[in-house]
Amino acid sequence: MATRVYSIDSMRIIAMLFVVVIHTNPFAGVGGYGNGLNFLLETVGRFAVPFFFITAGYFFAMKTADGPVWPYLRRRFSSIGSLYLLGIVLALPVFVSGTVTSAYAAGESVPRAVAAHLIRTVSPIELFYYGTSVSEILWFLPALFVSLAAISVFVVTETERYLLPVSVGLHLVGLLAASYTMVIDLSFQFRDGLFFGFFYTTMGYYVYTSEWQPTRDRSTLYLAVTIVFGLLHVVERFILGYWLPGQTFSAGVYSPTYTLFTAVSTLALFIFLLSRPSLGESTPLPSWGAYAVGIYVVHPPVLFIFEQVGDAILAVSTHSVVVILWHLLFTPATFFGALAVYLILHRLHVIEIGGSHLPSWPHIQSKQPQR
Repeated sequence: MATRVYSIDSMRIIAMLFVVVIHTNPFAGVGGYGNGLNFLLETVGRFAVPFFFITAGYFFAMKTADGPVWPYLRRRFSSIGSLYLLGIVLALPVFVSGTVTSAYAAGESVPRAVAAHLIRTVSPIELFYYGTSVSEILWFLPALFVSLAAISVFVVTETERYLLPVSVGLHLVGLLAASYTMVIDLSFQFRDGLFFGFFYTTMGYYVYTSEWQPTRDRSTLYLAVTIVFGLLHVVERFILGYWLPGQTFSAGVYSPTYTLFTAVSTLALFIFLLSRPSLGESTPLPSWGAYAVGIYVVHPPVLFIFEQVGDAILAVSTHSVVVILWHLLFTPATFFGALAVYLILHRLHVIEIGGSHLPSWPHIQSKQPQR
């Protein structure tokens, strides 16, 4: 296989689009048909975050195959940390301004509201482990580091044979807590590094270390399996969200996040992509894939701003044409708005795409044109 897997690089930007789709919640609340379409889009899009974890685990195994784990983990920590800090720096002022506006409109004490907001952001476990203290969306970054760190412990202690069963066991407990509460009701946060990201990252790690290479001549089979598992994923979520509770699309949108078939359908997709490493090479998608992580980090404040715009528009008019038009525009506006902000930050030398996302004065100075 070529060093660069174009199919995976291409899928990065597609997966990122689905991440934005999940957060913009298109057509939710627009009648039964709108809720049904939202359910389908969100179900299809659920592969996105697991795909990023699997990809990270795969390339982590590749990068550490012939060298020590800890130096590479430190570099990954630096990269992930700089992205996380950038996300916080961009999101916090926007969210605080929203708190100021809401408190002022409600006639509440603005300083007290801001203080309460800031206190919530410094909760150590929310800030450093769950990654939700500033924005719920940024949880992926701390979860990714925890996942890679957990794998590293198994590798360094030469207990990799326990890696898969331990990660599967933790994930099954998390699934019971999140999506299969009819079996057992466990009340804890499932979307984190140990109960979620660790499992998917381990899957990617095992795909690489197994030394099994999916071949192109079986790619059609892998694609067919991906489609079948994807359809079963839709059926599974429909049963959990609508059939078992006796609900219809008119009643609302099924919101629990990940299920058993999320894992198998995403793994099948990843194997298909490995079997076709040159897929997308002749398109701009692999190049755009480099922007996926930037869009992810930048889009929380952009999403928040457009949410306020949407609320203002729909407060003026709830005509069906206006509502549908807004739902059609909300996702691309958020996606391309975040991309534009990311590229502007790079162009202004505040960050460096493919390098550090920590702005520093010497770095900015070094990029200034000589007079």
